[in-house]
Amino acid sequence: MAKNLNSISFAVLLFVLVIASTGILNSEAVDCPGGCSLPAQRTFLDECGAVPFTGTDAECCTCCKGKWLSPPLCWAVVEGTEKHCHCYRHV
Repeated sequence: MAKNLNSISFAVLLFVLVIASTGILNSEAVDCPGGCSLPAQRTFLDECGAVPFTGTDAECCTCCKGKWLSPPLCWAVVEGTEKHCHCYRHV
C-alpha cells in the first residue's frame, strides 16, 4: 500500500512540475467575439500592434477588434519570445 501511495504521489508531483514549467497555467488568452479557445477551432489571422506588444491579452483582443471585424476574429493572445499580439479567426 505504501509503495502505491509513493508512486501516485510521485506521479502527481511530476505532473504538477511539468504543467508549471510549461506555462500553461499562465495563459491569459481571451476569447474575442465569436470565441474559439480550442486550437482546432482557430487559425492565425495576423499580428496587431507594436512589437514587442506591452499590453495584456485583453488589450490585444481590443487591438484585433479595431483592425478586423468580429465575424472572422475569434481569439487573441500575446505570445512568442518577442511578445507579439496574435489575432486568430475560425477555421
